[in-house]
Amino acid sequence: MIQFPYRPRWLSRSLLCAMLPAALCLQPSVASEFEEEDLRIARELRELALTRNGGFDVVEDLTTRIGPRMAGTEADARAVAWGEALLNDLGFDRVWLQPVTFPTWHRNLEVARIVSPVEFNFAALALGFSPATPAGGVEAEVVMFDDLDALEAADPTEVEGRIVFVRNRMERSRDGSTYGPAVRARSVGAQLAAQKGGVAYMIRSIGTSTNRFAHTGTQRFDVGVRSLPAVAISNPDADHLERLVAGDEPVRLHIEVDAEYVEAYTSHNVIGEITGSEMPEQIVALGAHLDSWDVGTGALDDGAGIAIITEAARLIMQREERPKRSIHVIYFAAEEIGLWGGRVWAEEHNQAGTMPNVQLGAESDFGAGPIYAISARVSDEAWPVIQAIQAELAPLGIELGGRSASGGPDFIPAAPFGMAAVDLRQDGTHYFDYHHTENDTLDKIDPEQLAQNAAAYAVLAWLSAQSPISFGSGPGLINQSR
Repeated sequence: MIQFPYRPRWLSRSLLCAMLPAALCLQPSVASEFEEEDLRIARELRELALTRNGGFDVVEDLTTRIGPRMAGTEADARAVAWGEALLNDLGFDRVWLQPVTFPTWHRNLEVARIVSPVEFNFAALALGFSPATPAGGVEAEVVMFDDLDALEAADPTEVEGRIVFVRNRMERSRDGSTYGPAVRARSVGAQLAAQKGGVAYMIRSIGTSTNRFAHTGTQRFDVGVRSLPAVAISNPDADHLERLVAGDEPVRLHIEVDAEYVEAYTSHNVIGEITGSEMPEQIVALGAHLDSWDVGTGALDDGAGIAIITEAARLIMQREERPKRSIHVIYFAAEEIGLWGGRVWAEEHNQAGTMPNVQLGAESDFGAGPIYAISARVSDEAWPVIQAIQAELAPLGIELGGRSASGGPDFIPAAPFGMAAVDLRQDGTHYFDYHHTENDTLDKIDPEQLAQNAAAYAVLAWLSAQSPISFGSGPGLINQSR
């Protein structure tokens, strides 16, 4: 009989009963991919992780003593020093900083309101890389579009001299798949509105909260390409504006943004290594990003990810046995404003010709909800190893997913160089209620769910490091998607 020493409250008895036969059927056929000793250690790591807090102490310290850590700020520098000290204190075999240089942007003030036919102040946040308005702001009639496609199809005469409002709404989903289509309005909408003669740009927040919190986020930033002052307003406020625009009277808005671009800044990826005992040059790369937006405390995005991968590595380091391959814990820099840390990491591996040495990349950057599936972009030969890993994740309620994976945002720049990738897919049903808002705070993290995440990453890291074969990073995996 399979014993489950710990059953999280979100893992129902009926799900366990449905899962058990599959796990029993899978074990005899896939266990042979690993030495029995490696499986024993993986199970011990999994069970120990579930008795702990998933690294809650790590995210608690980060969000309390550092707080929000916008890339390029003084808090960013303190976060890098915090991360370097933490990894050294935990006893990683090597800890180093990888320089990352990027453009920076800082907000000072944003004001958005309706001035007629009624007066109403919006809950608003400027979007990243928004230029400032002229002193005193801009005031103009608003023109509303259903989505970015509608704006793109609009005649410039509809837009010229007006404030453009795109009202597309992000729908809730477990896997976050609704974010990509919705976020285009934030990413490139202001540039498109500028091309058509608009004077400012406003969007419904890219998020699912019904609270009066606006969601910020970055826009595409191209030197020399004209953009507009841009803000996001909360979902309830966007509903209010829609109702007014649907009436018979013109609606006039006032928008004021005080923001500034600052010269290029150099921060750092913080990297800690557990050195492999047999193949130290080969790397299992676990990632999360250290920066956050300047609102909230960056607890879910991505303090939780920092905690999860740190705890997973901490569990492995506490054992006498060493992994065959090296395990790297990477705190990426400047993810929120353009994946800058991920770009540098990928480019340096590519230029050094060491990408084939990367066994896999796997990033935790989707909050702290429970993991429900594992997907992987690996070679055909390595797929049975992924199936064997999933068999050890099954007691955590984690199913086998498909053969398409990015590894997470900061590993996306490594995809063109053929990095093998694994996604441990988290339940993000409520993630976008808090994403990029003042409400992204520590109280939104459940230590029990954090522990399930850490358990999964510990099993993944250990077994990937012990795999009898390579996962196939290199030219053969470029553009592979199934």
